[in-house]
Amino acid sequence: MITFRTLAELRDSVGQHLGHSDWLTIEQDRIDEFARATGDHQWIHVDPSRAADGPFGATIAHGWLSASLLPVLTKQIYSVDATMAINYGVNKLRFPAPVRVGSSVRAGSTLIDVSEQGDAVQLIVRTEIAVKDAAKPALAAETVGRYYLREAQ
Repeated sequence: MITFRTLAELRDSVGQHLGHSDWLTIEQDRIDEFARATGDHQWIHVDPSRAADGPFGATIAHGWLSASLLPVLTKQIYSVDATMAINYGVNKLRFPAPVRVGSSVRAGSTLIDVSEQGDAVQLIVRTEIAVKDAAKPALAAETVGRYYLREAQ
């Protein structure tokens, strides 16, 4: 894992691939908990019997569940030594392939841009969540975060 402590370190890393997270297996319990939290109980996510005969052959994780894994996966790749971090948004987000129950996923991130925004440093990071043994990623995102660095610039 890479820890950025200064604006200079961040700027020097623009365009660089930062690494990969560990693999995380997506179990039905996680999918069901996400369905309860969001109210999205579509059968392709929560009904294993019906989903077995559906287009994916099993239940699949919600796309937004994949997106919600970004913090837990990317914190294994990089961190910023900051007093506070804020999710500012997503420039791009796509779900090219499903995550079938029991599949393992991992993230890989590239730092795209660093800019100063008032007292904060804004990072744009491109992250893909890959599914083990799958041709396409489950998620491709360009996230925007703002960090208030500990070290004076």
